[in-house]
Amino acid sequence: MPTKPHTFLCLFLCKILFWASMATQKLTEYEIKRLENIRRNDEMLAALQLHAKASLLSNATKRSRDGSAKSYKVSPEKKPKKSETPIVIRRSLRTRGMPPDSNCLDVDSNENSDKATLYQTSINREKPSPCVLGPLKMKDAYDGTGSDREFIDTLLSFERKPKSGVGVKEEFDCFKVVKEEGHDRVLCGPVKRKVESDNLNCGIKIEKREFEGSVDLGSMSLEPENIARIMPGRIMTVIFFPRDDVNIVVAGNKLGNVAFWNVDSEGGKGDGIFLYSPHTGPISGILFQQSCLSKIFTSCYDGYLRLMDAEKEVFDLVHSCDDAIFSLSQHPNDVKSLYFGEGRGGLSVWDDRTGSVSSQWTLHEDRINTIDFNPQNPNIMATSSSDATVCLWDLRKVDAGKPKSLKIVNHERAVHSAYFSPSGSSLASTSFDDTVGILSGVNFEDASRVHHYNQTGRWISSFRATWGWDDSFVYVGNMKRGVDIISPAQRRVIRTLQSPHMTAIPCRFHAHPCRVGMLAGATGGGQVYIWTSS
Repeated sequence: MPTKPHTFLCLFLCKILFWASMATQKLTEYEIKRLENIRRNDEMLAALQLHAKASLLSNATKRSRDGSAKSYKVSPEKKPKKSETPIVIRRSLRTRGMPPDSNCLDVDSNENSDKATLYQTSINREKPSPCVLGPLKMKDAYDGTGSDREFIDTLLSFERKPKSGVGVKEEFDCFKVVKEEGHDRVLCGPVKRKVESDNLNCGIKIEKREFEGSVDLGSMSLEPENIARIMPGRIMTVIFFPRDDVNIVVAGNKLGNVAFWNVDSEGGKGDGIFLYSPHTGPISGILFQQSCLSKIFTSCYDGYLRLMDAEKEVFDLVHSCDDAIFSLSQHPNDVKSLYFGEGRGGLSVWDDRTGSVSSQWTLHEDRINTIDFNPQNPNIMATSSSDATVCLWDLRKVDAGKPKSLKIVNHERAVHSAYFSPSGSSLASTSFDDTVGILSGVNFEDASRVHHYNQTGRWISSFRATWGWDDSFVYVGNMKRGVDIISPAQRRVIRTLQSPHMTAIPCRFHAHPCRVGMLAGATGGGQVYIWTSS
């Protein structure tokens, strides 16, 4: 019958409707209300159009990839040619039927071997020969794109420019400009009166200097054009070029790179970033030769001191040692000597005139992190160490056999830095015990501690509190992407510099020696932020 299929279909639909009605009747009042709430919530979400708005927000927050941000550029590496040497499969002496070789077990087999001996042996095995590493031509060490000719010419031009208007002791407006006879060194800083540069003859008694008002903290700001990622990896040290007619930042990172950033360079000339690789380990110090600013010293954990000579266009190897170099400094009145901390608590003095180490002392039980000299009495030196101490030394009374410090300040954990204030009347130390220590007084007898969280972890360089342009404030980074400003007089953090442009944690700082209100901060990702005062 032709109508039979239609009959079966009608019966099937009737059964479905029947069971659906029965299922509705079996729902409880709670279940019916729940289904109604679900339906109403779905309608509300659809009316709000959350998915469309989330997509728009995601597109708005994406980083621009138009290349407008300043960043270093690394030249592409050349692919090495395939070696035609056949692959050799390593086989043990046992499978080759040969007796075991025990020559390599002379040190490791001794269970009572001293740790220092093992450490020294490992360095001797892994450390490459100085003849292999240097002298190193600047063009071979250059890792940027294009040419570094413009940068080299800029450095050489500083030596050709006459130093006008600089006397033995002169003042210009609010700046003190001092040129020491025979050393050709220029110091700048805001002062209220002239300060005698004669060294004190006894003790560590320091005369207090009278400074006028410090920089207006409220006017310090961070502009986008003063931000750049100048190198890869974690920055270990950052320093301004010591001239008031140029704005160049020099930084060294954990990978052995040294970067130069000409902040005032035009964007069409590659953003003014020049990257070099003169070392094979973390950079521990950068110093300008005070008599010739085109020559720059660098020290590294690899145990090498190098001199970048722009005139010769070479990174010359001036000194090498078996231990790592953790800090580098220069005596204000002796431009021919470099002071550097090496190994476990050792301090050495390298003499440029003889090309060798003239003095060596063991001052601490662990590595020396910073070395600093008192600006008013350069015979007084401060050292900070991972042995949780800060020590003051009189260089005229340091015995080579058993050096005795003038003063010891104990912290509970490692001390990462200790720096004298611009007047030399105070000392600020930064420790891993979450404190910033302040020493002041005629003989540094007044000690105070300011609580500051200093746990940076393994991916960020340790915080180091740095003085500004006078004795009023100390600048140190914090873990909230800001710059804490500590007042030694009030013994607390009085202000924090923050900006939406700062996207990383600043850990190392340097105040421009010739431009008041210009502060550079470096991060663990290779960025440099420059705060300026209007």
